[in-house]
Amino acid sequence: MAEKLFSPEEKEQIKTAIQSAETRTSGEIQVHIENNCKGNVLDRAAEVFETLKMYQTKDRNGVLIYLAVLDHKFAILGDAGINSAVPADFWESTKELMASNFRQGKFTQGLIAGIHLAGDQLGAHFPFDKTGDTNELSDDVSFG
Repeated sequence: MAEKLFSPEEKEQIKTAIQSAETRTSGEIQVHIENNCKGNVLDRAAEVFETLKMYQTKDRNGVLIYLAVLDHKFAILGDAGINSAVPADFWESTKELMASNFRQGKFTQGLIAGIHLAGDQLGAHFPFDKTGDTNELSDDVSFG
């Protein structure tokens, strides 16, 4: 179900949004989608964050957007570096924008909106370093 929610074109649009956001920052953004989330969504997002080794970015500035489609749950999880830099309500306001799209059935647009907002904040606090920045994590949407 999770993989079928998005067409190949929509998966490519999400990947392109991640790549576009990452051109402005040394930070990393990943999207992980699965069918179900048993238990607390933030706990599951933290497990995925660990599994994807997002904590290994040089500046601890990875952002995970986690979506459990059948359970209608999602979370945004930032690593220590970005969490210490963004305003206290940033992730919650980003989630609200995404949820507004999701309620209208606009899942791709909601993910892209969240990716762009995360990219803006990452860019403001962790600008792209032309001399030594490398893409530390995959830009492909992962499915569980």
